[in-house]
Amino acid sequence: MMQPIIQLTNISAAYGNKTVLHNVDLVVCDHDFLGIIGPNGGGKTTLIQMILGLKKPSEGTIQFFRNGEPVDKITMGYLPQYNDIDKTFPISVEDVVLSGLSSQKKLFSAFTAKQHEMVDKTLERMQLSDFHKRHIGSLSGGQLQRVLLARAIVSQPEVLVLDEPNTYIDQYFQEQVYQMLSDINHDCAIIMVSHDIGGILQNVKSIACVNKTLHYHPDTELPMEELEEQFGCPIDLIGHGNFPHRLLKQHKD
Repeated sequence: MMQPIIQLTNISAAYGNKTVLHNVDLVVCDHDFLGIIGPNGGGKTTLIQMILGLKKPSEGTIQFFRNGEPVDKITMGYLPQYNDIDKTFPISVEDVVLSGLSSQKKLFSAFTAKQHEMVDKTLERMQLSDFHKRHIGSLSGGQLQRVLLARAIVSQPEVLVLDEPNTYIDQYFQEQVYQMLSDINHDCAIIMVSHDIGGILQNVKSIACVNKTLHYHPDTELPMEELEEQFGCPIDLIGHGNFPHRLLKQHKD
């Protein structure tokens, strides 16, 4: 039985006088794979910033749990929409992934043999075993995204948070990323923001529709009219393989 690890209760957020999120409730359980969708400006990024502790809510509470017991914080890996890697900087793939373990070592101390082993195993998992010493600037968009995903998971977080992970990569690498995320989901919960609605509906376990308020669906069976209501415009779903067509119950206000 899955247990809650994150609980948001009556969360609201604002920038100045503009309310971005209002009265949001959400529970994320261990091994969830939650897809967050909604229109631009609807509050998706603000929501994950609050989960990550990067922004404080104006109202409401955020609680964390481990093995059913409340804790002050849990471990989280984060892959932002816009990466902070300067591709001209002389840094290797191995060093980028090692930076994901920086919080686990003392300042000015060297990384341990065990930490280097963790990097080796993570690069192997990302199908990048031969890339240790490659300069980051020599990588394709898909390879770089896998390196940054490796950095996000090398510390073995309890929750992995992804903001538009398919940015800058083509369809082939998108499919690879989703396959890797399915494997990673065996070890941790995943929260993913994406505009790729077709990909979201095919790969996640549950959906949160965010447009100032939040409507949660425990599966991915969203009716087209409901999507169009949330986005405020017609939606064309593009997907591959078998696509779900069953309908969800309507949102309750």
